[in-house]
Amino acid sequence: MRSFTYSRAGSAAEAVGRAAANGTAFVAGGTNLLDLMKADVLRPEGLVDISRLPLDRIEETAEGGLRLGALARNADTAYDERVQTRYPMLSKAILAGASAQLRNMATNGGNLLQRTRCYYFYDTATPCNKRQPGSGCGAIGGVNRIHAILGASDQCIAVHPSDLCVALAALEAVVRVTGPDGERSIPFAEFHRLPGDRPEIDTVLRPGDLVTAIDLPARGYAEHSTYLKIRDRASYAFALVSVAAGLEMDGDTVRDARLALGGVAHKPWRDPEAEAALIGKPATPDRFRAAARVLLRDAKGHEHNSFKIELAERAIVRALTEAAERKGASRP
Repeated sequence: MRSFTYSRAGSAAEAVGRAAANGTAFVAGGTNLLDLMKADVLRPEGLVDISRLPLDRIEETAEGGLRLGALARNADTAYDERVQTRYPMLSKAILAGASAQLRNMATNGGNLLQRTRCYYFYDTATPCNKRQPGSGCGAIGGVNRIHAILGASDQCIAVHPSDLCVALAALEAVVRVTGPDGERSIPFAEFHRLPGDRPEIDTVLRPGDLVTAIDLPARGYAEHSTYLKIRDRASYAFALVSVAAGLEMDGDTVRDARLALGGVAHKPWRDPEAEAALIGKPATPDRFRAAARVLLRDAKGHEHNSFKIELAERAIVRALTEAAERKGASRP
């Protein structure tokens, strides 16, 4: 047992002040952090409990969207009537993740910050640049079936595990943060990092930064959207490939498109060129396949995961077909 300090914050400002010191982490649901501490992967010197802060509401925004409190539970978010009706791909993505018990504990903010499930990251007896910078990447040349085919580096080929984040990327959500330097808003596409030569850094957050909310835009692609998750078993498994797809249709023609992939990179993966390849075109499997190949043009497989490239192409075509055919919001 490694010793650490524990304190409970009474306000966001208090939490930020206590966590600004290096080695201190926020804890709310704890569904990922506590597992990593038990496995001796993470060793925070202190925990600041933020679970009682008033950040658990889901509220309308002046722009016509929704603000998801960072401490709102995943289950409460997925089953919120406004989310189900206006952002069905988001509700479906949340319900595709983890188990019911974990969704009842896990928070929206924590979901954004969960760490990779790479085998080597969790195994402290193996090299991992994300866990111990400079030690090497055991997955490169190792068992890498679940690993990245896009955006990887020679330092790390881990993937981001979240389902929620893939839908948020497709919706172009905005993350609201408060920290030692005040409040700021971060477009979702800029929130997570690719590994580069600093794979130990997952996001653009600074020491002491606290995620307070996630803003959804008014446009939710409610009539034509879906979330498709391909995994090894039907429940409690992380995605080999997942797809969040949203379309606006004019008859059989695509008027606007959003497309994000999970399970393939260090962050949810979007490519505006692939989306542009759909706009103004008929909603056909051939057109969807062409867009998929644009998105996957730089995909690179490793010894055990090259199958993911074809799997991703097929998943994109299937998801876009489902989205094009869906009429009206449906409950997941």
